Amino acid sequence: MKLQLEKFGKTLLSRELGSEAFKALQPTLRELSKDEELKIDFSGVLTLSPSWSDEFLSPLLDQLGDRLILLPSDNLSVHATLRILQKVNKRPFNSKS
Repeated sequence: MKLQLEKFGKTLLSRELGSEAFKALQPTLRELSKDEELKIDFSGVLTLSPSWSDEFLSPLLDQLGDRLILLPSDNLSVHATLRILQKVNKRPFNSKS
């Protein structure tokens, strides 16, 4: 399954909004089969903050592990945020080129 993060907004900034987005995604996640990947597409997102991502991507990583796939992005805020989260979580995200 592919998820366009832009559906949550172009500027993804606060912990509160990240947590709300994660909760809103839960019914969709229940429909994933046990071997199905969730591919995160960052296209259309202008700003991605570490706080929003920590509330959304970090729990997704805990929930899905290697089935969470981050698609490539040329957005510098996405790159910076993912570096921070990987350092804090001491765990890399699975990404595809």
